[in-house]
Amino acid sequence: MTLAATSPPAAEPLAALQALVGADMARVNALILERMQNEVALIPQLAGHIVASGGKRLRPMLTLASARLCGYEGRRHVDLAACVEFIHTATLLHDDVVDESMLRRGTETANAVWGNQASVLVGDFLFSRSFQLMVDVGSLEVLGILANASATIAEGEVRQLATVSRPETGIADYLKVVEGKTAALFAAACRIGAVIADRPRAEADALETYGMNLGIAFQLADDVLDYSARQADLGKTVGDDFAEGKVTLPVILAFERGNGEERAFWQRVLGQDGREAGDFRKALALLRRHDTLAETLDRARSHAEDAKRALRSFGDSPVRAVLADIADFCVDRVY
Repeated sequence: MTLAATSPPAAEPLAALQALVGADMARVNALILERMQNEVALIPQLAGHIVASGGKRLRPMLTLASARLCGYEGRRHVDLAACVEFIHTATLLHDDVVDESMLRRGTETANAVWGNQASVLVGDFLFSRSFQLMVDVGSLEVLGILANASATIAEGEVRQLATVSRPETGIADYLKVVEGKTAALFAAACRIGAVIADRPRAEADALETYGMNLGIAFQLADDVLDYSARQADLGKTVGDDFAEGKVTLPVILAFERGNGEERAFWQRVLGQDGREAGDFRKALALLRRHDTLAETLDRARSHAEDAKRALRSFGDSPVRAVLADIADFCVDRVY
C-alpha cells in the first residue's frame, strides 16, 4: 500500500455530515457559547480560544447524527452534543499541558498563551459544565455512559504516560491507550444517540461499536499524519509525537522489525539521551524501510470497515450513508 491519493477528496464526507446536522449544530454552538460564560473573565476567554481554533466538531456531530439515525425528535441531543464537545475540549486543554504543546491547528495552544495553571483549571471548569449538562438531560443511563467515558479517557492518558520513551511497548498495550484516550469518547458520543431515542439495546451496542472503531481508525490515521503531513494540513508541528517521545503504532512496528542498531536508535531518540540533527529524517527512513506507515493505515482502514459493518443493523438511509462515509473520511484525510 502506498500513500498516493486513490479516493475522492477526504473533505466531502465531512461536508455532508455538516450539512446533515447543520441546523442542530448551530444550536449546539450557541449552547456552548452560553455555557462558557462566567464572571471570571479568563474562563470564557481561554475556553473560547480553543473552541474557536478550527476543530471539526466531529464528536458532537456524531451524537446529532446518531440520534437522527435512531429517529429521535426531541432536543436533548443538542444538550448532549454540547456536553461531548466540552469533554473533548477539556481533554485537549489538559493534553496540551501534559505534552507541552505550543501549537494546535495552526494556532498557539492555550497553555502557550495563558500558562499551564490556567489551562488545567479551565479544563476542569469545562468538565464541570459537561456534567451539569448531563444532569439537565435527566437520564441516569446517559450520565453513566458519559461519566464512564470520562474516566476511561483519563485512564487512557495515564496509560500513554507509561508508554512514553518505550518503543518496546506491545501493539495490544498501545491499542488499549488508543481505545481509552481517543475511541472511548467516539463510542459514547454515538451510543447516547440511541439511548435518548429509546432504541433497543442492540442498536445502542451497534452505534457504540461503530464509534469505537471509528475512533481507533481516526487515531491510527493521526499516527501516520504526524510523520507524513504538511504542517499547514495537520495543524501542529509535524514530528510533534517524535519530539515528545510518544510511542505510536508506526514506531512500535519499526522497533519490532528493526535490527539491534535500529532498536538502539529508537531507544535513544525517544528516551532521555537526547536527539541529534537529522534524527527525524532517519526515523522517517526507518518507518519507510519497514513499511510501517502503510501498515498503520491498513489497520486504520480495517477498523473503518468494522465501523461500517456495525451500521448494517440500521436500514438504508441518507444518515447511515453519511456515517459510513465518515468512517472512510477518518482514514482518507491522510492523503
